[in-house]
Amino acid sequence: MKKVLFLLWTYLYVVSVFAQEGFQFEIDVNKTSVPFKLINNLVFVPIKVNGIELNFLLDTGVAETILFSLEEKKDVRFFNAEKVLLKGLGNQAAVEGLKSTNNTLEFSNLMIRNHMLYIVLDPEFNLSSHIGIPVNGIIGYQFFRNNLVEVNYRKKRIVVFKDNERNRTKFEKKFITIPITIEKFKPYVNSTVTIDNHEAAVKLLIDIGNSDAVWLFQDRSAFIKVPVKNFDDFLGRGFSGDIEGKRGRLQKFKLADFEFSNPVAAFPDSVSIRNVTMVPDRMGSVGGEIMKRFDVVFDYQNHRLHLKKNSEFSTPFSYNKSGVEIQHNGLQWIQETVRMETVPITSKYSETGGIGPKTDFKYKFKLKPILEIANVRKNSPAAKVGLQKGDIIIMINNIVPYKYSLQDINSLFKSIDQKWITLVVERQKQILKFSFQLDDIL
Repeated sequence: MKKVLFLLWTYLYVVSVFAQEGFQFEIDVNKTSVPFKLINNLVFVPIKVNGIELNFLLDTGVAETILFSLEEKKDVRFFNAEKVLLKGLGNQAAVEGLKSTNNTLEFSNLMIRNHMLYIVLDPEFNLSSHIGIPVNGIIGYQFFRNNLVEVNYRKKRIVVFKDNERNRTKFEKKFITIPITIEKFKPYVNSTVTIDNHEAAVKLLIDIGNSDAVWLFQDRSAFIKVPVKNFDDFLGRGFSGDIEGKRGRLQKFKLADFEFSNPVAAFPDSVSIRNVTMVPDRMGSVGGEIMKRFDVVFDYQNHRLHLKKNSEFSTPFSYNKSGVEIQHNGLQWIQETVRMETVPITSKYSETGGIGPKTDFKYKFKLKPILEIANVRKNSPAAKVGLQKGDIIIMINNIVPYKYSLQDINSLFKSIDQKWITLVVERQKQILKFSFQLDDIL
């Protein structure tokens, strides 16, 4: 399971963020609180689009609102649609999409009217199969621009506060406040990285839609070098195709007075980022693997970020040591055995005057996801034993795969211990068994 999933730092040929107003409170309240789902360091929230509830990735790394995977949401109406080209991370050409205006978005007591959004038409562009839950869109700047937005990773809640002096003062007293800049509708922060005993100051995009700890662009600075210990990896997928690069450990990463030792960083290759228009001096991104270690409050209006450590702050940094990425690929009917207990009844034919409890069984059929290998990293433990892209998972450590969520599998493959993993797969109607040991090459 990939830590970085479909990163969407997007450059669109048509940009009209200026014309939009962002979320506004519809009633006279001071705040609103909504639970979210946290999967692989990514935050997913429910938002209604023209009255229909969709599931959105919350992403400070995008300026626009983007929709996709709407096959089961055909009742969503869009207005004033016209074709555009969408371009972003990846090594391929732009993809075709639609721009739609005059839409209404609702999040609890907050609403945007006359909202413009983009719709990706390519059915291959699909977050749901990699996340394990339905995902219909991504929202960025318009969610954060007007209010104080608290992302509480520990409680898994989004709390949106009105931007007033009372609320700002509360966070300034309880949190560490860091200055940020808002450039091209995205937040940036200055930090420091140490690589192979060399320290460098870096300007990073704050990107909670990136599940990695840190991304660094080596071509943007002579001070940014890939660590001596590294490996080639598939980093994710953007609008313009696959994102390739390397992974390695930083010695240190500093964000204000907060310091982290040995975080795993990704170094995308130059081809994968060639379509991204960057702000001056940007050298990478800080993502969800760092941000989840805090209670985070975004204050775009006043160019501030408020941080407070949570219980995850000192958790060791890990990565997928198996080298195999797993995704959903459709559904299958699974027969489950259900135990039944009959209710005792009285019978004149029973010597004891009744019939005792009787155990019986029945079969129940349920739809369960099919798990498929989406990618195998070169020279990884999985590659060395012969696992291949497209293999269908039959068993994981002697357990049927649908007993695991994709989050569970990701955690298993990131285990700090050098665990043994056994996968039984189906390949061209053959059942094959592979065993390998997780290997930390960093």
